[in-house]
Amino acid sequence: MPADKCRLCNQSFYNESILYYENMPKAAQFLPDENEIKNEVGVNLDIRQCMGCGLVQLSNDPVSYFREVIRAVGISPEMQKFRSKQFKEFINEHSLENKKIVEIGCGQGEYLKVIGESNVDAYGLEYSEKLVSQCKASGLKVFNGFIEDANYRISDCNYDAFYILNFLEHIPDINGILMGIRNNLNDGAVGIVEVPNFDMILKKNLFSEFTTDHLYYFTKNTLISTLSKNGFEILSCDEVWYDYIISARVKKRKRVELTHFYNFQEKLKDDLHKYIDSFEKNKVAIWGAGHQALAVICMTEIKDKIKYILDSAPFKQGKYSPATHIPIVAPEKLHTGSIDAVIVIAASYSDEVAKIIREKYSKEISVAILRDFGLEEV
Repeated sequence: MPADKCRLCNQSFYNESILYYENMPKAAQFLPDENEIKNEVGVNLDIRQCMGCGLVQLSNDPVSYFREVIRAVGISPEMQKFRSKQFKEFINEHSLENKKIVEIGCGQGEYLKVIGESNVDAYGLEYSEKLVSQCKASGLKVFNGFIEDANYRISDCNYDAFYILNFLEHIPDINGILMGIRNNLNDGAVGIVEVPNFDMILKKNLFSEFTTDHLYYFTKNTLISTLSKNGFEILSCDEVWYDYIISARVKKRKRVELTHFYNFQEKLKDDLHKYIDSFEKNKVAIWGAGHQALAVICMTEIKDKIKYILDSAPFKQGKYSPATHIPIVAPEKLHTGSIDAVIVIAASYSDEVAKIIREKYSKEISVAILRDFGLEEV
């Protein structure tokens, strides 16, 4: 079925097509013979733009052979020279010698042979069984398959680098294939992603570049956002090959590692309990009913040791802390003498609050401030 929303971000298209071409070739690789032209008809190209991410794309169905890489003329001597230089520079730049590299959609292995000229362990993935057989007959390590979704596993993974060259624009489930590639890579893996350059198409009015084979028309900006959305950091993004190609160098994005937060939480918990226990029971208050203070009370399990929470915001006074149910009172409560110590948890206002306690309420009250390194008595 034709797409009625953006294939990348699922947002709506603009109401009207940005271009609509009638009676166009139904596939770049379909050339009817004498018998077929009797019933052969063209198709209409409906070219839309997403209102959300801005990606220009066809609403048309993909061609039947979208999983296969078909390079009708192979690669020219000039292209071979370009690719050889490009691959060697990339391999040297990222220290990929003796590492495992996979080309996604390797066709007959034209580029895979060039990749193999460097000292790397090169693999390919191709959907066409015929092309896989040809690759294997040439001594190339190629697997038969297609990355249908994020859970697809390529044989002999995980890989240290990947290439996907002028293939991504054919794939209807663009998020599925990109996340699938990412999930077959080692941490820190890098790659080259190349697509036809829509910036150049716009600049040079190349209206004939629209084809049913290409579902997407990437500018630098939309390619960067597409790759970033699917788990890649962008190392560079350039126009290459007479500006016909956008070439992005990417790195698998790391998941943020925050387990050290647990360690700091335990340290803070110990510090707070020791500090509070150094005073008489029910003689310690907290200043601050903001989100940070409320979270700290929960996470350090001190609710039963805090008499009340002081806060200068009238709309918070007379209420209770969520989850821990500690009363929130006005700072004037300090005049009653019921508190021996105040723990200030007020972020960037903490030093100002400590000064107010000393000057306005009592110099006899002990004050500690929650800093980014722990609890500090002031």
